[in-house]
Amino acid sequence: MSRRHVLAGAIADEPGTRLLLAQRARPAELAGLWELPGGKAEPGEGDEEALRRELAEELGVEVIVGAALAQQVPLNDELVLIARWVRVIGGQPQAREHRALRWVDAKALTSMGERGELVPADTAWIPELAAGLGGV
Repeated sequence: MSRRHVLAGAIADEPGTRLLLAQRARPAELAGLWELPGGKAEPGEGDEEALRRELAEELGVEVIVGAALAQQVPLNDELVLIARWVRVIGGQPQAREHRALRWVDAKALTSMGERGELVPADTAWIPELAAGLGGV
């Protein structure tokens, strides 16, 4: 049985030096932690389509979905987390389902990971994200 995909958007700013993080409001065990925004693909929905839909719902933006990050993160027996680079082409990100949004550079992202401020599943991507933003 194949795992259902959960998509995360690595949204970089226009110069590509900062990444957008969203602060979780729920569930209780993740509330207050920061993550790459996104969500689950619906049955029959492709990864790009799912990520575009989720980011429109959560942030109110229209995006172009780019390359996948190298690592896939198994969440449990049914779900696997996949991150894709994303560029906003319409709208300004708004925290519709999150407590807050925050732009961070590679150094801040790495520091947040070291301090345990990120959702644990997203920490697997810190080296690749930091490198994509121009290093630490």
